[in-house]
Amino acid sequence: MAKVTTGLETLIAEPRKWLNGKRIGLLCNPASVDTHYQHAKNLLHNKFPGQLTALFSPQHGLFAEKQDNMIESDDFIDEELKIPVFSLYGKTRIPTPQMFEQIDVLIIDLLDVGTRVYTFTSTLSYCLEIAAKQNKKVIVLDRPNPVNGIQVEGNCLCLSVSSFVGRYPLPMRHGLTMGEYAAYINRTFNINCQLDIIPMTGWERQMYFQDTGLPWVLPSPNLPTPTSAMVYPGQVIWEGTNISEGRGTTLPFEQFGAPFINIDKILSFIKGPRIPGGVLRPVAFEPTSHKWAGQVCKGFQIHITDPYQFEPYLTSLHLLCAIIFHHKDQFQWKAPPYEYEWEKQPIDMIIGNDVIRRQIENLDNIQSIRKGWINELEEYRLSAKKFYLYK
Repeated sequence: MAKVTTGLETLIAEPRKWLNGKRIGLLCNPASVDTHYQHAKNLLHNKFPGQLTALFSPQHGLFAEKQDNMIESDDFIDEELKIPVFSLYGKTRIPTPQMFEQIDVLIIDLLDVGTRVYTFTSTLSYCLEIAAKQNKKVIVLDRPNPVNGIQVEGNCLCLSVSSFVGRYPLPMRHGLTMGEYAAYINRTFNINCQLDIIPMTGWERQMYFQDTGLPWVLPSPNLPTPTSAMVYPGQVIWEGTNISEGRGTTLPFEQFGAPFINIDKILSFIKGPRIPGGVLRPVAFEPTSHKWAGQVCKGFQIHITDPYQFEPYLTSLHLLCAIIFHHKDQFQWKAPPYEYEWEKQPIDMIIGNDVIRRQIENLDNIQSIRKGWINELEEYRLSAKKFYLYK
């Protein structure tokens, strides 16, 4: 197995001399650890004594303790370091000038999961924008894209449905590391922040997280394993429906279902149970919270047999078509609000396009839907390649 060294470990081993004397802010969560599970805040505090003056937390909180969307975290004082912790998913999702007055440089060390709707990249983007306005520098400590850096998938976001789960016209599975993502949006969308990326060593684009030799610490409560991250670029669409995405169970996103689903009919529609790169195993589960809590749901667990053949987004859209075809009377789209949008359809924000929702409602062929985004996906791929940091 490869030995990947993260940006955090590189900075600690080879600290930037220009950081001496600077007041440092750190945007982090529980996954911000080194190979030995030591947290970034402690490593930075020890390496730059007295310089760490503020912590910042993304969605789900500093400890990733908040379970769901629109469950906010409060600001507080870190008990150990006696410094403020500013929530960027609380009273505000955009850093205030007052927050940044306490720092000279912001270090960002977050594990993204390679999916457009995962909100850490939106938090990153707002930090870059405010830092640019206040003439503050941002350092991104790079980490692997858990679902590799060669496969990109899906339609690019239409800006008419932009939101906190998608600010830029990127595809659902974007194929970038956090550092590459920061460089891409900073230049492409003219944010013009003073940006420094400390890259990894040993990471190669074809690697899934399991290939890195790094410890997995869940970046949010419902992505407990690398496998849950692998299915997430498709399975996240259930958040825009009345189908359980497995929250409230031990296999969030890996399994999905609802009380009304007919297993045999769904398998017949998709000609399953074998799908490209995976197998759909029929299951029954009873969520302890969230959708259908306390009720038995029938559905499937996705088992990935070949990750390079498995296409999570296309797979989940195909399953969505099957459920609508056989259960149109019981199936429902989720109504707003969703991620602080009170008018836009949640499914449109997640898919990133209201036309695709209508195509699915009309039961258009899934491959014909896919053809509609091939050109924009290729254009994105070519533009993103300019910001690749790794072979």
